[in-house]
Amino acid sequence: MNKTTGIIVFAFISLFSLGTLAMVSYQPTLKTQLTETYESLTQDKIQTEYVELPEAAPLEPSTAIELPAFSGKLAKDTYEDHLSAAELKGIGLIEDEKHLLGLVANRNLVEVNFGAGYKVDELTHSYPYVTLESKKILEELGQTFETLAGQGAYLTVTSATRTMEQQKKLKRRNRNATDGNSSHSYGVSFDISYIRFNGKKDYNRKYQKDLEAVLKHFQKENKIFVIKERRQACYHVTVR
Repeated sequence: MNKTTGIIVFAFISLFSLGTLAMVSYQPTLKTQLTETYESLTQDKIQTEYVELPEAAPLEPSTAIELPAFSGKLAKDTYEDHLSAAELKGIGLIEDEKHLLGLVANRNLVEVNFGAGYKVDELTHSYPYVTLESKKILEELGQTFETLAGQGAYLTVTSATRTMEQQKKLKRRNRNATDGNSSHSYGVSFDISYIRFNGKKDYNRKYQKDLEAVLKHFQKENKIFVIKERRQACYHVTVR
């Protein structure tokens, strides 16, 4: 390396070192200056405006349930339909009171007494217990009936689960009672009176039509089978 080249290299290294030192020394100051410049630029352009929103409109009251206007009468479900559904959806034949109480203790059967749109009458030949699914359907029936018939209106359940022992006794007293096994003995059937509404035994054409409309609706939805028992003035209902 000659003398001239050495001088040039020395000068380059010296200038580079001085530049680096300057950047290191003045970097905080440079950063601060840049930050202040950015803030001054953005503060002039960014403004926060308060926008007054219009008041929310009040919620509309919920509309009453409207049942589809099914034409015609209730479908003619057979007792075989009821019995088949009971065997499929029920908990097996309930032999006697001891058997029934054991099922109640195990929560296989639950009590029904009253609720929105329905009330269980004082029962003499059956027990106020059904399966959990059957209670759910009964409560839906009651709520729908009240919606259709008017607030405070309720239907009457006149029979629920009947043991085989009770069924045999009933058959001896009543020739109209079912021969053999009854769907009542599986915990999924109950009877609804069409002459007892709001705790009164009375002919009420409007309530009868409302009850029939509700039963037709649930029948169409494949939730129940229904038979109209004229001698007992009730609808025999089996949850399916």
